[in-house]
Amino acid sequence: MNWLTEKSWEEQPGERLTPVDDATREAAEAIVDEVRRDGDRGLRACIARFEKREPEALLLQASELRRAFDGLSNEVQGVLTRTGERIRHFAEAQRASIAPMKVAVEGGFAGHTLAPVERAACYAPGGRYPLPSSVLMTACTARAAGVSEVWVVTPSNDPIMLAAAHVAGADGVVYAGGAHSIAAVAFGTETIPSADVIVGPGNRWVTAAKQQVSGMVGIDMLAGPSELVVLASPDADPALIAADLIAQAEHDEDAIPTLVTWCATLAKSVDSALSSQLEVLSTADVAKEAFRRNGKAIVVSTPEEAVRAVNALAPEHLELLGESAERLADRLDHYGGLFIGAGSAEVLGDYGIGPNHVLPTGGTARYTGGLSVLTFLRMRTWMKLDPASPSSQALEDTIALARLEGLEGHARSAEARRNSTPESD
Repeated sequence: MNWLTEKSWEEQPGERLTPVDDATREAAEAIVDEVRRDGDRGLRACIARFEKREPEALLLQASELRRAFDGLSNEVQGVLTRTGERIRHFAEAQRASIAPMKVAVEGGFAGHTLAPVERAACYAPGGRYPLPSSVLMTACTARAAGVSEVWVVTPSNDPIMLAAAHVAGADGVVYAGGAHSIAAVAFGTETIPSADVIVGPGNRWVTAAKQQVSGMVGIDMLAGPSELVVLASPDADPALIAADLIAQAEHDEDAIPTLVTWCATLAKSVDSALSSQLEVLSTADVAKEAFRRNGKAIVVSTPEEAVRAVNALAPEHLELLGESAERLADRLDHYGGLFIGAGSAEVLGDYGIGPNHVLPTGGTARYTGGLSVLTFLRMRTWMKLDPASPSSQALEDTIALARLEGLEGHARSAEARRNSTPESD
């Protein structure tokens, strides 16, 4: 790993990673425009050009997802079903914790209601391996939020992906990937309905397209390379730290595995454990490249410096290993997901203990959280006031503010309430 001392790590504090380079952004814009303009024809052309396959059915219906599930072994069905239930249980508890509100205000009442969006599109990558966990994390959460129509979007027709969509209760699968699939669900085509919200992780093309359509539809976030920071105290197990960093590094070559500690001896032991474990890892080529590019060991002098380093990094995933590190939890302010103690492996979060694994990257945890039922909910405000009287201070302030801003029509609209009378029952 690359070693950063307490002096040198501050040269890169909380660097906001740009999830999309300029060339990808420009190319994705052209792809989005093509699908928006040409609909199904443009989408089919992009599938042939970028996915290197003949465009088949653009939509796979719920019955096809059920057949895929039925074709799996009982063991695999059980894994998918139990994982879906755990994700759903957590998301439903989240939803139950968020309530409508009503409060007395001058002249009446005001409040808010909560309502899900009508249609969600949940993207799931289809790269080297199928990723049913991404299907379950996004689509189960949308359903728990109360979304009435949920579509999974993926370039993979692997039976396990389709089966996961069935377990999540999806209405069907949009069988396409990349920037062109995001354009299709953002704007709709002759075949594909337009979504209100698009969520889920993807490659730089997916991220660029989400950036392009954001504001016309809702998105969850712009995801960059996956990150793990392990904050470890001297009493932590170096072999366990190495195993968790490797699990992060094998995601892909751009993954960012980082160790923060105030014990140089521990950092050296972790380095040795990494070398040993990588020698017998089937995905070592990918993991080694991730460590070469982005692996860091930040060695500071005190726990206080460690806290400052982690808060500056604002990582996607943050593990606390060692009893002294665990005691720092309340002092850590910026992270996507927190994993406290040796039993709380980040990989358990990846695969469905309950909290969502779609989390902010690139320092964006400083202002946003991960995917949740809130991603699919709209908070709508309301007010109901009795007809105002001449003594209403709020009314008089409204009239005064309107004239301060030069909006006479606003002022007169408020003044019209001065002499209003209550409606009869």
